[in-house]
Parts: sequence; structure tokens; C-alpha cells
Amino acid sequence: MSVHIARNLDDALEDLSGRADATILAGGTDLLVEINFGRQRPSHIIPIDRVEELKDLSRNGHVRMGALITYTRMLENDVGSPALVEAARTIGSPQIRNVATIGGNLGTCSPAGDTLPVLAALEATVVLKSKRGERRVAFADFMTGPKKSVRRPDEVIVAAEWDDAGVAQTYMFAATRNAMAISISGLALVIDRARRRVGVGLGSCGPTIIRASEAERFATGLLDEAGWEKPHRPSDAAAKKFGELAAAAAKPIDDVRGTVAYRRHVLAVMGTRALARVAAIP
Repeated sequence: MSVHIARNLDDALEDLSGRADATILAGGTDLLVEINFGRQRPSHIIPIDRVEELKDLSRNGHVRMGALITYTRMLENDVGSPALVEAARTIGSPQIRNVATIGGNLGTCSPAGDTLPVLAALEATVVLKSKRGERRVAFADFMTGPKKSVRRPDEVIVAAEWDDAGVAQTYMFAATRNAMAISISGLALVIDRARRRVGVGLGSCGPTIIRASEAERFATGLLDEAGWEKPHRPSDAAAKKFGELAAAAAKPIDDVRGTVAYRRHVLAVMGTRALARVAAIP
């Protein structure tokens, strides 16, 4: 196995362009587990943790989060998404959060990635770069299957970007415990009052992150009627209906973490609670 430590982004892209067998290493919290279990045996690794260009974080109506932003940094800075902060808080231990990155979550592209339902609900854009140039992919088009994406072998994930959606948002997840556990199901809800848009992203309940479009339309109708500019407390029946529509969008399977029935149940409960909580946020 050979290792090329990238000193800057151009250095990483140059090395990637000449090798079809290269594996990018950021925090390593996913890759090293795969290596330890013998599921991956990379022949050439490019560590990018020293690439300063990927550590930028800006917020000015539009949020740009560099791929090397760690979960600890998300918890310590105003990253323009309360739901993303809530998701970061659920991930691993402090040691893992100190090195794990948003770009790593996107690169692994697991349906159980906790930040990914939030990026879906925010309608984020994934920025990719190679020596051939930069391209921008809507998150809805980025994932193609479990741990599969449209990223090309010569591309680096540079950043995630989204329009600042305000503070009316949340992320909820169910697991066997509150930390150090893969989620059984996760749900992100974003109510963008300025743009009059509702986003719902579901995780760990299908081959990719799922948008609950019927639930989004239902919540949009409620807010059209109640008014987008002010907090709204939906009726118990309306909140329950929203939860049911969110759960209906899921495509879960039975596995060691949960059954189809249980995943749908927890999604319905989380959806009900999420709408009641978020719609009341000014």
C-alpha cells in the first residue's frame, strides 16, 4: 500500500487524476473500520486532512460548508442549520466527532448517515472537483444506492451548500441508545418560512435518503392556511397525519437493527413530534 499526503487541493486532484485505484482518507472513521474488518484493502491512499481549502465555512444568506468541517466544529460554530447541529450531536463519541467530517458522511454515502437526511431536507448541493473542473450536484441526485453516489473516481467532495433556511428545523433519530449506535430510522424537518418551503428527509429506511413529498405537501398546505410568517401549533390530528405520511414514504427492510413495522412506527412518531415542535418555532 502506498500513501500520498495531499498538501493542498491541487496536489490531491493531481494524484487522483493519475490513479484509478486511489482511496481518499479524511477522518478515517468509516474507512479504517472497513480496513480492520477486511472489507477494503486499498492499494493507494490519499490523506486530505491537511487541505486547508476544504475547511472553509461561510454563512451569508447562503451556507457553504467545506468537506473537512468536523462534527465537533458544527457543534461549536453557527453553521446555519440547527437540524445539522442536532444530527452532529448524535454521531459517535467526542473522539469520533473530532475527526469525522461532513465530506466523509457524503463520501461513504450510507442511508444511515445522520447528516444526510438534513442535507436532503435543506435541498443542499454537493460540490465536486477534479482536474477537469468543478461540478455541482443536487443532493437529490447525489446518492444512487447504499454507499453509492455519482462521485467519479477522480473527484473530491469539496463542500456542501444550501440556502439559509432559518431556525425552524429539527433532526430526530431512533437507535438502541443515544450515542455510539447506528440509527434505526432518522427524520429531518425543515420549514423555510422565507421561501415558503417544507423539506422532509428520511434516513435508515431505504436504499438512499428519501424525501417524504406527500408529507411536505401536507405541511405546506397547513402553513399556507395558518400563515408562514408566524408560529403555528398544528392540531393533534394534523400532526399525526403528517407523521403517517412521512412513514408511508419509507422503504424499510427487516434487519438486525429493526423491523419494517418498527421503522414505520418510529418514523410516524418522530414525524408527529417534529411538526408539532418545528411549526411552533418563529
